[in-house]
Amino acid sequence: MYYIRLFATYLRLGALGELEYRANFWINLLQSILELSVALGGLAVVFSHTDTLGGWRPEEILALLGVYFLIGGLIRTLIRPSMVKFMEDVRQGTLDFTLTKPADSQVLVSIQRVELWRLADVLIALPVLFTALVRLRAQLGLAEALTFGVTALSGGLIIYSFWLMLSTCAFWFVKVENIQVIFQSMWQAGRWPISIYPAWLRTVLTFLVPVAFATTVPASALSGRITSNTLWGSLALAAALLIVSRWFWRVGIRFYSGASA
Repeated sequence: MYYIRLFATYLRLGALGELEYRANFWINLLQSILELSVALGGLAVVFSHTDTLGGWRPEEILALLGVYFLIGGLIRTLIRPSMVKFMEDVRQGTLDFTLTKPADSQVLVSIQRVELWRLADVLIALPVLFTALVRLRAQLGLAEALTFGVTALSGGLIIYSFWLMLSTCAFWFVKVENIQVIFQSMWQAGRWPISIYPAWLRTVLTFLVPVAFATTVPASALSGRITSNTLWGSLALAAALLIVSRWFWRVGIRFYSGASA
């Protein structure tokens, strides 16, 4: 409960800061609508020539697109801003202010900044998901809905752990932002089913840069395509990465030399 109240405090502070620039919401909303329009246009072009893509029907890929925007919006709202702030603090030697607070430093680093207007991506994802669910109505039940919630949560934790490990590299390297730019570029591949890519790229997007677990797997749960092995694999990978990222964070902290060093 302590950390929930702490997150609520950071959320309130973030909202107060964002309200100073209310035009940002409309700008982000416009950008998100344009991005969605381009993505839907691409789907229309593809399915004007074929009935399936990598074994996925149009309504299934529409659900995938909704998941892509939903998870991406949450990443840009909650994860990315805090990680960017953390790397700035390491570079400037101001992480001391976080490390000396009476709370877990990893938690503080992970929730310290919220960009509320990035929720525009979440807002446009909801009607896309709703439309896909209506078209998948005959196949969607309680089991699929629960499985989707579990896989979406697992996918979010996987991306958080992966991004935290990338950001923790800032303790040793100066230009970690370049690595994150590469990750964001590869994230774009998540709007398409993982099955359409060559085998080597599927391996990269599943295990090296785990984009598939954040987009394709939850969308598979919605359409009833997911297997029990994939579900348990998603849960196991989320748990493993949380443990590894925690260990990597503790190792990185030992190498930090801040303003008080």
